[in-house]
Amino acid sequence: MIFHVSINGSDRGDGSRNAPFRTINHAARMVKPGDTIQVHEGVYREWVDPVCSGLNDQMRITFEAAPGEHPVIKGSEIIKKWERVNDRVHKAVIPNLLFGDFNPYDRKIEGDWKVLPKEYDVHLGDVYLNGESMYEAVSLEALHEAPARLEGHCPDHAAELVPHPLPDPEATRRQWRAVVDEENTTIYCNFQGADPNNETVEINVRPCCFYPKRTGIDYVTVRGFEMAHAACPWAPPTADQMGLLGPHWSKGWLTEKNHLHDAKCCGISLGKDAATGDNNYTHYRRKPAYFYQMEAVFKGIRLGWDKEHVGSHVVKDNLIHDCGQAGIVGHMGCAFSRIEHNEIYRIAAKQEFWGHEIAGIKFHAAIDTVIASNNIHDCREAIWLDWQAQGTRITGNVTYNNARDLQVEVSNGPCLVDHNVFLSPLSYDDFAQGMAMVHNLFAGSMNIRVEGLGRNIPYHLPHSTQVAGYAEILGGDTRLINNVMMGKYDACENVCAPFSMLYDRFTTPEEFIARNDASPSASGIVECRTIPQPVWIEGNAYAGNAVPFRAEKNTIEAEGFDAVLEERGDSLELVLQVPRAVAEAELEEVTTERLGYVRFPEEGFEHPNGEAIDFSMDLLGVSTEGKVIPGPFTQLKAGKQRITVWKRK
Repeated sequence: MIFHVSINGSDRGDGSRNAPFRTINHAARMVKPGDTIQVHEGVYREWVDPVCSGLNDQMRITFEAAPGEHPVIKGSEIIKKWERVNDRVHKAVIPNLLFGDFNPYDRKIEGDWKVLPKEYDVHLGDVYLNGESMYEAVSLEALHEAPARLEGHCPDHAAELVPHPLPDPEATRRQWRAVVDEENTTIYCNFQGADPNNETVEINVRPCCFYPKRTGIDYVTVRGFEMAHAACPWAPPTADQMGLLGPHWSKGWLTEKNHLHDAKCCGISLGKDAATGDNNYTHYRRKPAYFYQMEAVFKGIRLGWDKEHVGSHVVKDNLIHDCGQAGIVGHMGCAFSRIEHNEIYRIAAKQEFWGHEIAGIKFHAAIDTVIASNNIHDCREAIWLDWQAQGTRITGNVTYNNARDLQVEVSNGPCLVDHNVFLSPLSYDDFAQGMAMVHNLFAGSMNIRVEGLGRNIPYHLPHSTQVAGYAEILGGDTRLINNVMMGKYDACENVCAPFSMLYDRFTTPEEFIARNDASPSASGIVECRTIPQPVWIEGNAYAGNAVPFRAEKNTIEAEGFDAVLEERGDSLELVLQVPRAVAEAELEEVTTERLGYVRFPEEGFEHPNGEAIDFSMDLLGVSTEGKVIPGPFTQLKAGKQRITVWKRK
């Protein structure tokens, strides 16, 4: 059955096309498995709280835009009555009844692994002038002058990861500050000369736009909406991870073709529920925060974290931007999911606050999760996999203009990174073990952290959430095969020249035998002294500042290799300059069998169903046709060529 919702409707109607409901929430209480809610043109200012589950993929509950129409769900309200304080500042006095039991102007951004500016607190509220987010002022006194900010608030140790100066310093002068008492919230704004009574001014009111308050609301489809202005809180892996949109510890959601923006913290949350802990380190500080994170895993298992009950979501073809913490976030609830063909950009671009959870995609415990064919750019980090990346695959993505394209941290693997294009100055940060980096294009440097990791991380039975044991993260157990290392940036020379400069500290097989009276392991894997686990580096092409590993086999000198990304309408095109040595290379084919098993989970680089991966298909879906060359493309010719690597749908 199809129910209709229109801003001109009434919740006393029957939901038919001729008598549509007025609110999406009312329709959500009428549906049964297999039903569809079509939402017509207009702005809906409500927190959609679905209460009915679908039964399976064939009997879903579907929320979708009516064909050819553009419905918008906002967590904000328009404020019209502004009073002039002086030539620079206006104020609005808002009864606290508008906010109910959630007043974002009285709630700080706080929680585990979070860092705020030292000068002042940042709150969950926000003010939007004609759709543009304003900045929270340091104080009421500072609001009157509202000087432009030239850089964001970032601790010294993270300064190198801020991708750019603030995009528009002059826009940072549009500032607000709130004062909350028992009855009212007074918001003071410096609109830089704009008259708020003649413009559209909106303020954050609700924490979410589309998010069930209960867990276990399964098999829901959300398609074709614009959603914006959610005052969602900071979402580390130890918190109740709310987002502008999300399934809230459920199974089988399909989220596609939505436009999501201006979440205070996270656009989409596939994360954990408060029942497994909610910022317990911040509240209690009885033990290090990562112990609370480990406890959350075991609490999650007791509460039904398994493939039958949680995860298995599909997030595809969405546009996500201008969120303060993450485009997509998740701990445990992201397991068994597929994140495909989304465009994510300007995450943490305002740099109002900082923490260890900021990225285009930030996942913990992404078991058997696939991140494929996404376009992620102009973020602090593009993809950050943290803790228990096991059976995880990152394939066919294009990332650029980020502070860092990829980080994999404290995971035992297997984690497969194949056929990606990483174009930022820092392409990869390795803080893990059990990795395979196969047929990628790395333009920038790599940072390999091998000393002092020292944390013991759970590993799981293959393709399961059940914990099999613990292992200390030592580094190594890594395969780096058939990639192109462009060495395009000066930093490549100073930051390990993609893998090889750091690995050049390791012994050759001959040195290993002489110094340790032992033999290197088989299958081309080279033992080393610095890390007690092997590394396998073979068949990579090196150009620019990148230097081959001295013990590497089948090295290709690719001097002159270059790649420049260009936007052409809805397409991203890579202009390549390919040396003959790359185009005519003949390398050994990579297979699941050849990559072997990672050491601790004893699991191979395979599909979630256990089947072998076909590495002969490149980023474009083109077969090698029996000839294997380095990098993410199977069909290259010597000289200049143009390849479309991503296209909006």
